[in-house]
Amino acid sequence: MYKLIEFLRRIFVPLLFVVFEVCAVVYYARSSDYTQARLLTRSNQAVGAVHGVLAGVRRYFSLAGENRLLLGRVATLEEELARYRRMTADSLHEALLADIGPKPYELSVARVISNSINKSRNYLVLDRGLRDGVEEGMGVLSPEGAMVGRVVACSERYAVALSILNTAFKASGKIAGDDYFGSIYWTGDDRYRVRMRELSKYARIEEGDEVVSSGFSQYFPADIPIGFVESFSLSADRMSYDVEIRLAVNVSQLTDVILIRNRDLGEIRDLEFKARTMKN
Repeated sequence: MYKLIEFLRRIFVPLLFVVFEVCAVVYYARSSDYTQARLLTRSNQAVGAVHGVLAGVRRYFSLAGENRLLLGRVATLEEELARYRRMTADSLHEALLADIGPKPYELSVARVISNSINKSRNYLVLDRGLRDGVEEGMGVLSPEGAMVGRVVACSERYAVALSILNTAFKASGKIAGDDYFGSIYWTGDDRYRVRMRELSKYARIEEGDEVVSSGFSQYFPADIPIGFVESFSLSADRMSYDVEIRLAVNVSQLTDVILIRNRDLGEIRDLEFKARTMKN
């Protein structure tokens, strides 16, 4: 009891002050309609501020759920974008086919799902396989029709293509409008450039000339764009040119490709096999 009395005596003055303040506010609030409206406005502002803080706290703790919803929406949009890209690539089919000619080549499209550019032997993984008609030996072109590589392996649903940025890749090329041809290869040091060797010294060549496929290939028809001449010089024996070529395609930015199949490839390989057998 003594402690309770001591406690009340210590808080008596502050308590009395609070009581007087409450009485003063009540009296002031009831003094006129204006003061009542003003106090009501202030109280509503205070309550609104508190509700705003509480709503912010609730939103903060619900961010994880909202983030999951956003990720789901992003995934849906990515699927729609992939379908749009495939439709765009399909629309290039007929235009490119008209340029190349209806025979003996057949075209299809694929999406690039993996692509390396920083190794000496680079590959592309495509989302089409045997069940989609993709087979080993098909040429790979960019959506603009430039040379990219060739298919070297297939599973049921996927294919692996040897990139033009692979030191094992070889192709036959020529200066557009000229008949002399040389061998296209990559040195492994610059992802934007390849080289051509064994181009006859009689070839007409200038910087900026377009380099295209020669047609002397099982994988690519003639006049497929490869790149543009940046520099050239005579070889050590002065019988041919060594040419540096800036690629027509940026391999690192490929998302979709066009696959080109030589319908006569099987027949050609059978004949080559028979010829080798006969020599032996």
